[in-house]
Amino acid sequence: MARFAAYFRIHLLISLLPFSSLDRTRNCSLHHVVSANSKKAGTSLTRKVVVFLVISAVGAAVFWLWRGRETATASAHSGSVLHLETFVLNLNDADQRAYLRVGVDLGLSRSPNRSESEAPPPIALLRDTVLTVLASEKTADLLQDEGKRKLKESLVRALRDRAPELGIEEVYFTEFLIQR
Repeated sequence: MARFAAYFRIHLLISLLPFSSLDRTRNCSLHHVVSANSKKAGTSLTRKVVVFLVISAVGAAVFWLWRGRETATASAHSGSVLHLETFVLNLNDADQRAYLRVGVDLGLSRSPNRSESEAPPPIALLRDTVLTVLASEKTADLLQDEGKRKLKESLVRALRDRAPELGIEEVYFTEFLIQR
């Protein structure tokens, strides 16, 4: 959709520019119009190419600046990210068999302890908490965007209760697959 909008804007701008000499020479003979157009054809083509290049450069600059802002915003929300290995589990559905494969990363307010005197992050505790919350979910709920949002909230709440020292702020799903 964005490509179509950009393409449409470029053609609209080009069509609005006064490149044609036909409007000024309506009363002239066909020979004069053709010769006038052939003289200006090189100039007209050059203008179109220059306009196209300028618009393309501006579009590319806006795209890269916008993309950089999104990355900076995402990294500003959390101090560091703790990666957990992929989870594969059965979902809690009585009427059908369903499996969930989900990758989870945790956004922390501070970096996990890396000094020798302090213990590493409690990965087993975190994985147990995530598995407990995930196993209680229903397939129908997880297929909806609202269900995934509620799942993230439940995970953050449960992880904060069990490991408050990590300062968990966000849960990121790096992969999410339900197989029935």
